Amino acid sequence: MKKNILLITPIKHIPRVFDLLEKSFNVYYFPDFKYKDLDKLKNVNFYAIYTNPNKSRVRIDKKIIDALSDLKYVVTASTGTNHIEKKLLKQKKIKLISLTRDLKTIKTISSTAELAFALTLNAIRNIDEASRSVRNGEWDYLPFVGRQMNKLNILIVGFGRLGKMYYKYAKSFGSTIKVCDPYVQTNTNNSNVCFVDLIEGVKDADIISLHIHHTEETEKIINKKILKRCKDNVTIINTSRGEIVDEDDVVDFLRSNKSSKYYTDVISDEIRSKSKNILLKENIKNTNIFITPHIGGMTLDAQQIAFERVATKLFELNSNNLV
Repeated sequence: MKKNILLITPIKHIPRVFDLLEKSFNVYYFPDFKYKDLDKLKNVNFYAIYTNPNKSRVRIDKKIIDALSDLKYVVTASTGTNHIEKKLLKQKKIKLISLTRDLKTIKTISSTAELAFALTLNAIRNIDEASRSVRNGEWDYLPFVGRQMNKLNILIVGFGRLGKMYYKYAKSFGSTIKVCDPYVQTNTNNSNVCFVDLIEGVKDADIISLHIHHTEETEKIINKKILKRCKDNVTIINTSRGEIVDEDDVVDFLRSNKSSKYYTDVISDEIRSKSKNILLKENIKNTNIFITPHIGGMTLDAQQIAFERVATKLFELNSNNLV
């Protein structure tokens, strides 16, 4: 008899993945799932819930875990897991399937690093503003004079998979690059990389690109203390998580330093509190803020790899449990 899984992320546009799940499970498909939908499912025993943080309206929290009392697995097609209350899963002995440690798979996914580099080019060449001016009937390059990559100092914060990819892209354009990552610095394989600590590294950085996970240690790592050491025309790129910057401090810094920019694909607490987010409010009137809706990993290629991989992992675990 097939087990039930609750699928709460859009997936039908990705080849093979929905079919793979449907072959092994009874799939309850709620691509726009809200907490109120739990009432429709209260008589169903679920083996797993399959999610992704990018478009979700809910966190995998106590309300969901308590409602799905027979849950055995939480599956997320992502490396980041801050949309899941992992301590609660541990208490309930529910296993988490993610891509966080699936290094062989995630090494083939470059989409987020590519977006970070695209945001960098957009920022230094004022591409978005220039295009908007043409739509408004203007034709004047002077407000949009930019910079060359091979004249810029770049600080990469975090030198894991995505930080290394971004390093490669920026290096090929001739930028001068420094890296802040105390966990990687001692690795002899990176002897050609110039490592610095964060406070020292931000001083001469034209671009600061963030490539770190959100943890207690990295919570609001970019804050007033760091920002006051930055250049008054620095550009900060964030494709990691909104929680690693103090958004109030960033907005204050941008208001005081009109030539600085914050280009981000993420905001803090983006699942629950978008309406209250200071960046989204400031973005309406502040042209040195540029926000995309968490599209970093959202290419067809990346989704195919990520969503199919975690679906396969769930399928394999279910098959083993039947033996």
